[in-house]
Amino acid sequence: GRREGGGMNNLSSAPNLREQRHNGHCYCCKPIPTIAIYVLIPLFFIGFGVSIFILVVVHNAAFFVSLLFLSVLVAAFVLWNTLNWRRNGAVLLFLQSFPDSDLRVARDGQLVKITGLVSCGSVSLESSYEKATRCIYTSTLLYESGELGLKPADVNRSCFQWRLTYFERFSTDFYITDKKSGIRALVKAGPDCRVIPLIADSRLVKTTRKCRILSAHLRKWLRDRNLSAEARLLRLEEGYIKEDSSVSVIGMLHRNNDAVMIVQPSEFISTGCQWRKLLLPVDVDGLILGVPEMAGPVTNQNSVQRL
Repeated sequence: GRREGGGMNNLSSAPNLREQRHNGHCYCCKPIPTIAIYVLIPLFFIGFGVSIFILVVVHNAAFFVSLLFLSVLVAAFVLWNTLNWRRNGAVLLFLQSFPDSDLRVARDGQLVKITGLVSCGSVSLESSYEKATRCIYTSTLLYESGELGLKPADVNRSCFQWRLTYFERFSTDFYITDKKSGIRALVKAGPDCRVIPLIADSRLVKTTRKCRILSAHLRKWLRDRNLSAEARLLRLEEGYIKEDSSVSVIGMLHRNNDAVMIVQPSEFISTGCQWRKLLLPVDVDGLILGVPEMAGPVTNQNSVQRL
């Protein structure tokens, strides 16, 4: 990301929902408390021991079978919530189900969701790899394979042995025009604001075992960031929100005379129980930025891979 002036929010040094599988903490709380796991595990072993005793002494397998069935259900429920937490499932459902607010009647200090077209403020961003201009949010992520001999910067492994070795993520203040009222509001996503981006990144580059050659453009991009330009297994993804894209923002409404602003909520936002999806509540700390359900992706979907 590159700025054209001041007021850029560097999210690269801050953990967030998208990177929680690479970092030990994030801007949201796990849906399954650790203490609950510590309680469930001893209960399982106690129940298992009792069921085995009943099976051996009374020769009745009903309790044993019931315990196994219940344990499978609980384990599936915990696994389902954990996977959705890592994939922002509860927060995404919360964004989609939260009703759009009307800025004409919304009160100062109210939690609102505004959907509309965005435009740049005094600062605009440029995506790191594709050089897309006039953006209000950019994200570029570089992954390397976890093969022997590679020493990526981030030693925490992700799925399929891909490791996040480098990423750039920026946001800035921007304007959004409320589709309901037509009122233009300033979204304070710049410095000192915690932003939860629910924006998909597009895969631009992926080398394979048969073709590890890096393009000249990619080698230059790596060298500019003091990264190794040697041929290896890697994957590069990039996402951004350009001006005139349709987005949704959840934040707190702040009115100052005639100025209307959407700022980071002063307290945690709870997604509540999503019983239709069997998801427990997740607490989120920050401004939620996403894509309207019917608008489609706002990222670089038409890009091609450059090998």
